[in-house]
Amino acid sequence: MNILILEDDSALCRGIALALAADDRQFILCTSLKEAREQLNISIVDGYILDINLPDGSGLNFCAELRAAGYRTPILLLTANDTELDIVAGLQTGADDYVTKPFSLAVLRARVDTMLRRHSQPKMMVDNHGFLFDFEHMYFEKQHHPVELTKTEARLLRLLYVNKGQTMTREQLLAHIWPDGADYVDENALSVSVRRLRAKLETDPSDPQFIKTIHGIGYKWMVGSV
Repeated sequence: MNILILEDDSALCRGIALALAADDRQFILCTSLKEAREQLNISIVDGYILDINLPDGSGLNFCAELRAAGYRTPILLLTANDTELDIVAGLQTGADDYVTKPFSLAVLRARVDTMLRRHSQPKMMVDNHGFLFDFEHMYFEKQHHPVELTKTEARLLRLLYVNKGQTMTREQLLAHIWPDGADYVDENALSVSVRRLRAKLETDPSDPQFIKTIHGIGYKWMVGSV
């Protein structure tokens, strides 16, 4: 699980990461909106902690940008203001929760844990096209017929499916499917994995309805198809 922390106070940014540390979490630390926007192109983010007041803009605006772009990832705002107007403004931009400064790191952890748990993806997923994806037990079906997937194909499917409707860049997919050696993996390996996954899941792999190629960028699991 990748959590992006956007906080211009670098010491506080590191402190938040330490307070939220867990075996299944990694942190992307950003001290400016520019850095956070750059991370959208190279990282898959499972949760955001955004400071509202930043040297190059507002965390509120970034939150609104994420929601306008279709990101459903949970977002918690850090604000120095506790007035009702500021809180309402934050929630209206699409934030899931907020914490006002100064705050207890223990309280922040509890709020973040609750937010992430509330938005956690189920390990078994079923859609109305007859797919059943059980990632925990590595069991998959199409129209009630078992489908055998390799671990690489299962990783690719999970990334596309849980982020359905969003374009996943080739860089994001390479980094998360082969996390220990993405720099040494031939990009053709991703194309081969996509082709094999389509052959197993698509009715007509030459005209895919679910796994669409976004030319020059990457791939997308189509929302309208599920």
